[in-house]
Amino acid sequence: MMMIKQQYKNFIRGVIVLGCTTLLAPSCKKAFLDVTPDNIATVELAFNSAAEAEKYLFTCYSYLPQDGEVQNNPAYMGADEMWMEYPTVRISDYVWNIGRGNQNKATPYVNTWSGFGSYYQAIRDCNVFLEHVEDPTAIPDLRIDMRIRWTAEAQFLKAYYHFLLLRQYGPIVIVDKNLAIDAPIDQMRVKRVPVDSAVNYIAQLLDSATMKLPDRIQNNATEMGRITSAISKAVKAKLLVMAASPLFNGNPDYGTFKDKEGTPMFNASFSAAKWQRAADACKEAITAAEATGIKLYEFPSASEFNLTDTTRIQMSLRGAVSEPLNSEVIWPLTNSQTISLQAFAMGHIDPEQATNTGSIAVLAPTLKLVNMFYTQNGVPIGEDKTLNFSSATQLRTGTTAEKYNIIENYQTARINFDREPRFYSSLGFDGGVWYMTNSPSNSDNDTWTLQCKKGQFGSGLNIPVTGYYPKKLVNRKFIWQSSNAVYIENYAWPDIRLADLYLLYAEALNEAQGPTAEVQEYLNRIRARAGLKTVAASWTQYSNNPTKFTTKDGMRAIIHQERGIELAFEGQRFWDLRRWKEAGLQLNGNVQGWDTNQSDASLYYKPITFYSQRFVVPRDYFWPISEADMRVNPNLVQNPGW
Repeated sequence: MMMIKQQYKNFIRGVIVLGCTTLLAPSCKKAFLDVTPDNIATVELAFNSAAEAEKYLFTCYSYLPQDGEVQNNPAYMGADEMWMEYPTVRISDYVWNIGRGNQNKATPYVNTWSGFGSYYQAIRDCNVFLEHVEDPTAIPDLRIDMRIRWTAEAQFLKAYYHFLLLRQYGPIVIVDKNLAIDAPIDQMRVKRVPVDSAVNYIAQLLDSATMKLPDRIQNNATEMGRITSAISKAVKAKLLVMAASPLFNGNPDYGTFKDKEGTPMFNASFSAAKWQRAADACKEAITAAEATGIKLYEFPSASEFNLTDTTRIQMSLRGAVSEPLNSEVIWPLTNSQTISLQAFAMGHIDPEQATNTGSIAVLAPTLKLVNMFYTQNGVPIGEDKTLNFSSATQLRTGTTAEKYNIIENYQTARINFDREPRFYSSLGFDGGVWYMTNSPSNSDNDTWTLQCKKGQFGSGLNIPVTGYYPKKLVNRKFIWQSSNAVYIENYAWPDIRLADLYLLYAEALNEAQGPTAEVQEYLNRIRARAGLKTVAASWTQYSNNPTKFTTKDGMRAIIHQERGIELAFEGQRFWDLRRWKEAGLQLNGNVQGWDTNQSDASLYYKPITFYSQRFVVPRDYFWPISEADMRVNPNLVQNPGW
């Protein structure tokens, strides 16, 4: 069982039920994506008062993806960051099938095109809402200011669902208006539009919404998660960066991809202007967010936290994700709470509760991800000219100077030593220190640790298959309790945080203008919070490739690795590898970890392979449209390779 303290009222929690009721969920015909509901009289009742209309708005919100739920979000297990035991019996492995290369076109996994609760169903509901709320004669008790705001929220949601479809399927169908139920069949057989047309449509819709949205939420208790202008601008930034990236921008793999009438679905010509447009949107989003007080999260230096600088830096990094309502979060997804996520990520750090089964840690960071983090000098492990990581499995003993990261006098693998603060804040591992607010010493001295070789208190059924834990996902107040109970401090999933925007801006600006001082500035802001030197200082002083940061290609590689590190376990790499067109290289390899069934350290630290990933190019860059939808609508064209 779980004893859960909920300090914040969830705006969307509970209204998901409304989205499934006959009152508010219009019927639909499979694959006819823009058909007006046939229960018109019932829908009209939903707009006979402001109170009822707001319920319909909540229904439009209810389709937002639960990105903080590992059993719903394919991005958690679909890349090369985390893995699970197979076969897994402790949680659903449905979305994991994508990461295991089992996608298919008969019954596609995570079918948001036409599956239950699809994004086209969401768009249809948004259109119904807009048709009524934009009519000034409708809903007589609705104040003008609320009419304007609700219209903007629905416009944003409509744009966002189109964006999610574009990211997942490439060319999409634009549903700007719902068709009448008696529309001719040829009008119902909709067509996909070229990528650039879809991008421009979504961007324009976001711009329209942004002008009418509030700058900030005034009451977190009742409105947390509702859309602000800063959220809208951040989504536009992500849209345009995606559109400027190699998968969408002049991709030769899709040069022959056309619809039934011969219209190209992708522009075959690369456009550098798309990167500048994306950079401008990123800067605008950053400015808007910072104007409302959004800033990189720093753990408080209050006297009740008796911590060294080493631990305080790590708590800042952990808190940027898991601290509720922290200063860095631009968009908290309040429909996506993190109770299960934390339970699936937490290690057994309390020897007194070694047999507690109230939490099942199944999320296992891979050795590939472990190797991605920098050395303590802020450069890749393969580039550091002062530290040798060629014998990563060699045993080494923790010293007094290292006791805030590694257990003193404890043997663990060399790969766990001399790493950057984000390594220790993000990963739990055998021999690692795991500070929590309930530390038995009330400080980071003699605090919780993790010992998880076979026979140790942290081993057993609750150890992830690779031997590593995604520690950053667990809030600092998680407590093991008696009788198989745990205390979990819930937090809304931070779908967009400021560090993400900083990295997107640096990436877009580097592609548009090269490695300028401003590109370095925004990377250095993130590195400074992580306790690292600047890019220039780190590469100049410690890298065997000291001029890497001075070229566009070199800076691109640095930015890509920075995103992989800073945003690890947040579901970003899955989409980044796709838009960069790097998935074909990165997701065709072995998934490895330690042999956690061993008690002897020399045997435990032997890499074993759990799976050989397969990613077919170009097929797997986009989802297939189901065969059933293709049969119903002959005007649709299937994605290449499917």
